Amino acid sequence: MEANDQIFFGCTLSDTNTCATWDLIKEDDFRCNKLVIKQILLDADAKNDEYNVVEVMSSRDLVKIPIAVLKAGEQRMAIPDLEFYESNVTFSLIRGSGPVHMCGHIVREYVDIMYVSKDGHQTHKYPRLS
Repeated sequence: MEANDQIFFGCTLSDTNTCATWDLIKEDDFRCNKLVIKQILLDADAKNDEYNVVEVMSSRDLVKIPIAVLKAGEQRMAIPDLEFYESNVTFSLIRGSGPVHMCGHIVREYVDIMYVSKDGHQTHKYPRLS
C-alpha cells in the first residue's frame, strides 16, 4: 500500500447552486489532507457576454479571493493549480450564472504507524483505506 491516496474532486457552480464546500476530514491516521484544484471550466451552455467569477474562501487563512474570471467567447478555462492544506474551503460563484465546473483531487498522506513488541520486533502498518 502506498503512503498516500488521491481521490477525485469535482463540483459545479451555477445560478441555482452558487457555493460548494470541501470539508476537511481530520482523522488521526492521516498526516496531511490537501485539496488540489487543477481546472475551472465554463460550460458550453454559459451565456454569451457574461463574466463568471469564482471566489474561494479558506477557513484557515480567512481570506476571500477570486481565482477565476471566465467569459464565453473569451476565456472558457483556467488552470490555477491551487493547493489548500488542512483547511475547509468554500468556492462561490459571485458573478454570472455559470455553469462553471471545477475539478482536481484530494490528497491524503498516511502516517506510518510503528508497533514494537515486547521482544523488540518492529512492524509498520498503514491504516486501511475505506
